[in-house]
Amino acid sequence: MDETFDPKNLLATLTDLPGVYRMIDAQGKVLYVGKAKNLRKRVASYFRDHHPSPRIALMVAQIAQVETTVTRSEAEALLLENNLIKRLAPRYNILFRDDKSYPYIVISHDPYPRLAFYRGATSRDADYFGPYPSSTAVRESVALLQRMFRLRTCENSVFGNRSRPCLLYQIKRCSGACAGLIEPQAYAQDVQMASMFLQGRQQEIIARLSAAMDRAAAELAFEQAAVYRDRILSLRRVQDKQYVESARGEDVDVLVAVEDGGLRCVNLAMVRGGRHLGDKPRFPSNAGDSAPAEVLTAFLFQHYLTHPIPARIFVNLALPDGEAAETLAELAGRPVPLAEPRLTLHKVWVDMAEQNGRLAIAARRGQLARQETRLEALRELLNLEPDERGEGGETRIECFDISHTQGESTVASCVVYQGNGMRKSEYRRFNIRDVRPGDDYAAMRQAVTRRYEKVVSGESLSPSLILIDGGKGQVGAAASALEELGLSHLPMLGVAKGEGRKPGLETLIFPDGRESVQLPAEHPALHLIQEIRDEAHRFAVSGHRLRRGKTRKTSRLEDIDGVGPRRRKALIARFGGLQGIASAGVDQLSAVPGISRELAEKIHAALH
Repeated sequence: MDETFDPKNLLATLTDLPGVYRMIDAQGKVLYVGKAKNLRKRVASYFRDHHPSPRIALMVAQIAQVETTVTRSEAEALLLENNLIKRLAPRYNILFRDDKSYPYIVISHDPYPRLAFYRGATSRDADYFGPYPSSTAVRESVALLQRMFRLRTCENSVFGNRSRPCLLYQIKRCSGACAGLIEPQAYAQDVQMASMFLQGRQQEIIARLSAAMDRAAAELAFEQAAVYRDRILSLRRVQDKQYVESARGEDVDVLVAVEDGGLRCVNLAMVRGGRHLGDKPRFPSNAGDSAPAEVLTAFLFQHYLTHPIPARIFVNLALPDGEAAETLAELAGRPVPLAEPRLTLHKVWVDMAEQNGRLAIAARRGQLARQETRLEALRELLNLEPDERGEGGETRIECFDISHTQGESTVASCVVYQGNGMRKSEYRRFNIRDVRPGDDYAAMRQAVTRRYEKVVSGESLSPSLILIDGGKGQVGAAASALEELGLSHLPMLGVAKGEGRKPGLETLIFPDGRESVQLPAEHPALHLIQEIRDEAHRFAVSGHRLRRGKTRKTSRLEDIDGVGPRRRKALIARFGGLQGIASAGVDQLSAVPGISRELAEKIHAALH
């Protein structure tokens, strides 16, 4: 601890109100940000003689000053704490990567409601069910609902422009509402039952379907009775498979923290409408020697600030912070029971989550060991010195690729590998401008220049190694750009595709004229290079497709006199894109607000 820092003087001035405190070192760097219901008591707990955590004891020894901010409530303190942690990234705070959105199932409020996968902010224009732990869980549920209730999944632009049902109708996954093959009332009943299913009310649905089947049989409508029978059987099969289902239709999150061999994991399992939807393991940063209960508390507060709080939360550990339930209740605006399970079924959920958390730790340990082996092989291959391993001793690799279609909509990608994994939040795309179409060398030069101008200005980290997806020409262009920026000392490597573009036949190219190298297909360094190169290629291609699609949606419309930005937007909103507009007739076009019949005829003529 700094000799000039006297905790007694500090504690004498602190208030008993809630707020946020910041531990700061002699260089002015924030070491830790915390919240408290009572600032004086919480801050005093750090300055006792024997601290149980060596990690926190080390932090306390570096404190030169403590700053506090008073808030009106602990929930406000939690919000401020979270904002400061995200902005300052203190080294002693336990951090979880922010998964900003979990997927939902959405049922729209259209005349014939649409069933769909959804990720993003919710609104009042639809009913949302979830969240789900993964996109796979959502898609499996959507497929199940399609089989049982045959709701449409197509976009409104497609639905409104069809006269015949699509393949989904033929394979009995849709009722053909687009072609008028189901009455609105019958479709509404299917929508209602799909909603009930997602709320966990399967027994009510089975009772309804059984009554409808009996009525159909009594009226000798045996084909319709068979449809109801098949739906009942499908529902019962789902119930049989869902061996951890709750008959109460509960919305519950199960949170467990487990530790094994120095690795800590928080596993989040979701139960919605009584159905166990699967789980998602999360691994913290800066956890050090933190106890699992401390890690669990950190996850609770960081996660539920940005995600819906369920009716109940089960945990596998008694939490050290007894204020957690109060803070969650204040955030949710209602009581949120937060406790270890008592009922057998709830204990099963917690036990399953713990087992899956331990399996996730085992898988991560194997992955980290494999990545470290590959990284060490690459370091040896390129003779990377310790001072070339980036911040904190971590090797930082940045890889560039160029994507276009015959020179159209050229996009460059830059992906980042650091700390045994890809850093997706640091990926960048560059829309290439003022370059002759198809000139990959000039495109690569521009992308490298634009990326590393920020390194020269001190706005960005310098990489340990630059990978270029390309041959001697692309590598030469990138090297020239670095030389102009005064960064020619940065290690660089080109990855040229082998004969037939087959993996394992790549040639490694050096910018300094050294003889190129072809590593054995089983070489671990080559496997790492391939993984990073493939990710750069994927990211470039997806960016190019987005840019090309945007251009093609509007470019032909822009050439039509009288079709400005507002009318183009109205046309695309109605028909979904250029293809839908081109397939529309003059009458359909003139029905769009702002499009006169004369202009509709002009648009139709221009697109045919």
